Amino acid sequence: MSLNSAARAAILVTANNRATERFMNRYGMRLGASRFVAGETMDECIRIIKDLNQQGFKCNATELGEAVDNEADAARAVDDYEALLKRMAAEQLNANVAIKPTLMGLAIDEDLAERNMSHLLEVARGLGLFMRMDMEESARVEPTLRMYRRLREGGFTNVGAVLQSYLYRTAADLDSLLPLAPNLRLVKGAYLESAEVAYPSKVDVDRNYVRIMEAALLGDGYTAIATHDERMIEHAIGFIQRHRIGHDRFEFQMLYGVRPQLQRSLLARGFTVLVATSYGTHWYPFFMRRLAERPANLLFLARNMVRR
Repeated sequence: MSLNSAARAAILVTANNRATERFMNRYGMRLGASRFVAGETMDECIRIIKDLNQQGFKCNATELGEAVDNEADAARAVDDYEALLKRMAAEQLNANVAIKPTLMGLAIDEDLAERNMSHLLEVARGLGLFMRMDMEESARVEPTLRMYRRLREGGFTNVGAVLQSYLYRTAADLDSLLPLAPNLRLVKGAYLESAEVAYPSKVDVDRNYVRIMEAALLGDGYTAIATHDERMIEHAIGFIQRHRIGHDRFEFQMLYGVRPQLQRSLLARGFTVLVATSYGTHWYPFFMRRLAERPANLLFLARNMVRR
């Protein structure tokens, strides 16, 4: 078993251990979750965004939470995001928001989710702000893109979407979206999917990422290159330079607390870098995924636990 595989296995075991979960929920923010999570409250997240803005970074914010299964919880999520949008505008932050469609009620009813998204997009448009619909597991891709197209047809130009390179369907999805001159975030994908819908090999996932990234950059929209893979980033920069693509047509996106030196390096080279920040009390699953991504993250937590 490789080091990365061993780290992932260790995290999965840890994540399923209820005693550990209770311990992490109580002490995790102090032990190391705060490295990746911008606080449990909006106020804490806003302070971090302000600091990042002062350093020259663009940001987005996501309130952490799982799919809602009733309209009341969806309504509460709408209220929370409306408050976040108004706070961003009041603070004049260089930031936007990213939101899971299932938090808007997609798992309950597609029309409900679209109504909730339309309401928030109307608020955001009035404040001069942008919103991006995050992409979730493969079963949610079709309804999410369907909703995205309807929102664009309804006149919302301040909405973006996400495409995942590990899905076989993504190249075709991109081709269908390019006529809209879309604002797209490109990611590799983080959900556990079967080989029936997703490339099982990292080599194929990376190859497809390069394919869709280049196609998106050559299109008329805006491309958010969301990766911490330095080789992928340098490939993108070379492609951008060869094709003389303007800096107003793309940006690099990375997660708060992940590869901060690389983030600063890209910023120093004159590129737009967005740091994605997340906040809320439902931080535990998000934090565990960050630990599972790289052995170095697991070692960071271990060092903090020893120091305590």
